[in-house]
Amino acid sequence: MNRDEFCQKIKREFPAISAQADKQYNRQWGDFTDTEYYSYSWFEALANALNEEMQKETAPEKFVELLQILSTAYETHEEEVRQAIDVAFVENLFWKVPEINCKSYWEALPKNLKELYEGFHHRTPL
Repeated sequence: MNRDEFCQKIKREFPAISAQADKQYNRQWGDFTDTEYYSYSWFEALANALNEEMQKETAPEKFVELLQILSTAYETHEEEVRQAIDVAFVENLFWKVPEINCKSYWEALPKNLKELYEGFHHRTPL
């Protein structure tokens, strides 16, 4: 499954957070959905949508299945999917989210995604 197909799969399986990600994407990029890198940038918007949920103190259990699918895809999918998960999604998680709001999401984050986060930021968000 390539990155575009994986993006569409996430949108189908998680329509509510995907709609929020679409709004985030449109705020940042406008209506550039036909570009080669749309699905890559969309995963950054997905991280920002989750960050918004953290800010609102939404329980992370609502997103555990999504995080697990991303974790599994990172281990099993081709490089372009792995890059979108690592660089566009994980590196942008917890951005500008107060530490207290990060804690439960950090605990819910699968181990491999935590390792990616720490590998880039050289620290946890806590």
